[in-house]
Amino acid sequence: MSLSTHAEKFAAPRLDAQGRRQLIGLPRAELEKIMIAEGQPAFRAKQLWNWIYQRGVKDFDSMGNLPKDFRRQLGEKYVIDRARIVTEQKSDDGTIKWLLGLSDGQEVEMVFIPTPTRGTLCVSSQVGCTLTCRFCHTGTQPLVRNLGPHEMLQQILLAKDFLNEWPSEDEKQGRDLTNIVMMGMGEPLYNYDNVASALKICMDPDGLGISKRHITLSTSGVVPQIIQCGEELGVNLAISLHAPNNQLRSEIMPINQKYPLEDLLDACRNYPGLSPMRRITFEYVMLDGVNDAAEHAHELTRLLINIPCKINLIPFNAWEGSGFSCSQEEKINQFAKILENAGYDAPIRRPRGRDILAACGQLKSLSERLKKK
Repeated sequence: MSLSTHAEKFAAPRLDAQGRRQLIGLPRAELEKIMIAEGQPAFRAKQLWNWIYQRGVKDFDSMGNLPKDFRRQLGEKYVIDRARIVTEQKSDDGTIKWLLGLSDGQEVEMVFIPTPTRGTLCVSSQVGCTLTCRFCHTGTQPLVRNLGPHEMLQQILLAKDFLNEWPSEDEKQGRDLTNIVMMGMGEPLYNYDNVASALKICMDPDGLGISKRHITLSTSGVVPQIIQCGEELGVNLAISLHAPNNQLRSEIMPINQKYPLEDLLDACRNYPGLSPMRRITFEYVMLDGVNDAAEHAHELTRLLINIPCKINLIPFNAWEGSGFSCSQEEKINQFAKILENAGYDAPIRRPRGRDILAACGQLKSLSERLKKK
């Protein structure tokens, strides 16, 4: 299936249950056209943009510099609301996971991971996933549809609501949310156009103003869109690698049969802006007896030669029915040592949110988990 056919088949709804159009996620040029069509001057779009992304308002009545009649007119035809919080869970380590209800009743999860130096929001791009990677919980939930730009931005806006990060005369504006990672449910590059629209608003100084150096997009290897992502967005790139050869990777990640390692790594070597200062991150989940042998580590050192990168070693985060277990700590340390001796930066990621199924590879809509039970 081509990406254009995929986008059409799994398109996100743009109207809410009352038939109102969502203004969040629209480019400013399109917002200007809407204002003119509504009989308003084009600068109304800039005012709306400021209220939505700079002030975080959730209703038109709060937009004090818009005419009262026009605010009422907007409320009848348009909406700027948030997703509904279905459940909120907080891990013992401070990680927070939200299950969000969307306008059509579908659900996705997002995760906020705080540390002493930064706060990272893990954003979903699809309801479910089409990739069926064998070790990933999300991959056991069939793809329902893509998320629209508004639904990805709603996740970020909702997190800023929770963290009290909007300007206020009475309270100091917070800075707890510093980083965005497109690593939640779904494959971002199979929903590229919508992801790109959302991230452009994230990076716009007049939008959410989040630097591209603080945004990371993770992909399982959709080769045609990797270069496009670098040219148009320039965000940090993370590759879900998880195996050092085609045979093993195809066994645990079926996408490798379509985009084998040779094509994937060629795209990585040519990623725009790649340098020793802006490295690609290769994610490698440690699966006991599957991909964690010393020979796999040596093979990996040869595979990634001449690619400025770091290799994140991820202890496997268990979920019921996965059929996999995590490599022993000693084996993970030995694996890391081989990579480091070959000159690679190979940190071992400390799992966050395991107790609430919020860690890497564990996200799956609560409703889907309940159906399985």
